[in-house]
Amino acid sequence: MKILVVNAGSSSLKYQLIDMTSEKMIAKGNCERIGESGSLLEHSGGDDIFAPMPTHTEAVKVVLDTLLDKKIGVIKSLKEICAVGHRVVHSGETFTESVKITPKVIDQIAENNDMAPLHNPANILGIKACLAVMPKTPMVAVFDTAFHSTMPQKAYMYALPYEVYTQHKVRKYGFHGTSHMFVASEAAKLMGREDLKLVICHLGNGASISAVNAGKCIDTTMGLTPLQGLMMGTRSGDVDPAVVEYLGNKLNMNVSEVTNYLNKKSGMLGISGLNDFRDVCDAMDKGDERAKLAIDMFCYRVIKYIGAYAAAMNGIDCIAFTAGIGENTYRVRDFVLSGLSFLGVDFDREKNYKVRRVVAELTKPNSKVKAFIIPTNEELVIARETNRLVK
Repeated sequence: MKILVVNAGSSSLKYQLIDMTSEKMIAKGNCERIGESGSLLEHSGGDDIFAPMPTHTEAVKVVLDTLLDKKIGVIKSLKEICAVGHRVVHSGETFTESVKITPKVIDQIAENNDMAPLHNPANILGIKACLAVMPKTPMVAVFDTAFHSTMPQKAYMYALPYEVYTQHKVRKYGFHGTSHMFVASEAAKLMGREDLKLVICHLGNGASISAVNAGKCIDTTMGLTPLQGLMMGTRSGDVDPAVVEYLGNKLNMNVSEVTNYLNKKSGMLGISGLNDFRDVCDAMDKGDERAKLAIDMFCYRVIKYIGAYAAAMNGIDCIAFTAGIGENTYRVRDFVLSGLSFLGVDFDREKNYKVRRVVAELTKPNSKVKAFIIPTNEELVIARETNRLVK
């Protein structure tokens, strides 16, 4: 059984074909510049394919033709693709888990477009394109926000007039849910127990932390949008809301411009002048004080949230690092774990220095709280959810 996983953007369409017997990825690629001149497909195992893609429907046709190609293809018939799993960013309160796609579901996804205006409409384009080309193939929507839907009301509510929630659904939703879901499952396997009190640190250019108790999310750092929470590559993370008005007056910006400023010009970039964590670390090693400050700020906030979530769960059994920075940047893990000795974390600094991109335990046998690197696999989560619903 093979499942096609699709992640559609406004002008792109990423995909993976996964064999569910082995859960191995057998092909992947990305259609770029859809609706523009020079559109192309970057496909694993072959050269770039330039082809007209005026809409996502043509992009899907190019993808399927490539998967069927006699030289670089991996399937002989479209019947080998048993289902398509679509990444959808925002479920609002409409969906609390993955769902088979129907016309009504598409309409319900569209009702949440205003909460993810850059993503949900693009996700719908991908769904409709696949339906146009593969009308008889089952399709499933897997939501970034769904894993966090188990948060209790005391965790997801903002202290705003209650009518703002009932009328406009302003609350914390959280993101990176497929990643947190995958890591939670893998951590339970590694620890050999389901009643795990777990803190997951998804640390990348976008970063979020979740508190997971017995497999259920009870809190997460991102909020109504991905801007809340940790300091990130270009996002500010938590700031005093009054900063918006203050900066607007000082810099002669409207609310939208300030929001863009906080989303795209702040974070690591705003403090250090650099966006890529590798560049920031290199600059810190060369004595750049702003780069060091940026790293210190980032790690400090990670430590604070881990401590807060340990308190929220009345204890902690395990910490998991994942995503680009969590899996690869030993300095960040070192700084964070060094600040958690009060929880009983005792980690192996030498091992932490050596390992990356693999499942690895970072703590010593006597550590009261375990710490692991667990590489994430969001596409596999989407494929698993799709497989579960269409069987």
